[in-house]
Amino acid sequence: MAAVQKNPTTYEHIDPDLVGNSQRVLVSDLAGRSNLLYKAARFGLDLESNQPAVTTLLRDLKDLEAKGFAFEGAEASFELLMRKAIDGDRVRFYRLIGFRVIDEKRTEGEPPIAEATIMLEGPDGQIEHTAAQGNGPVNALDRALRKALGKFYPEVEHVRLHDYKVRVLGNEEGTEAVVRVLIESGDEHERWGTVGVSHNVIEASWQALVDSMDYKLYKERRGGHRRRRAADATHRA
Repeated sequence: MAAVQKNPTTYEHIDPDLVGNSQRVLVSDLAGRSNLLYKAARFGLDLESNQPAVTTLLRDLKDLEAKGFAFEGAEASFELLMRKAIDGDRVRFYRLIGFRVIDEKRTEGEPPIAEATIMLEGPDGQIEHTAAQGNGPVNALDRALRKALGKFYPEVEHVRLHDYKVRVLGNEEGTEAVVRVLIESGDEHERWGTVGVSHNVIEASWQALVDSMDYKLYKERRGGHRRRRAADATHRA
């Protein structure tokens, strides 16, 4: 990344802006300090003056990637991770008390019935307990989470799930293998990716769904789409 910043023409055969594209830097367990500082600047975060946060972020990134997380397609999850390193704690808008997912097949030849129940504590300490059915357990969980959060944060109704991918990590373990879930969500301004990893596909999906909703709430409170567009404009200049 440092070399690209010094002379991008060494690595790019054409200015990406000329073809309606933009330069993108990926992050992984091989990322160094310059990669993180570049991403922080794009996100509008001051990481350069906070050396302990850089050290923490590099450590957390390597640990999570070793567990199966991949942030190349989940920049929203990475921005939340970066914010956690700077603040010393995760951005929290609510507290999960618990959830339950039931996938029941009652009659042969008929599709299963999926239902999710969730209990949350809102920002004012109010408890919200709700349920929803869906086309499969993940969709039911997504609807239940959206329904519960909508009581406190109506803006989550604008979030739409555009893509959902599951990848098995370690085929030798069969159905016991760790899975990685990548979700692409969006609203009226932009799209963002989030990731979750677990032996349990519902838990991995939950992690990615939570990051998606947390990112929406986080960026709304920071003027998210305007901030990102301004950063992109600064980069092109």
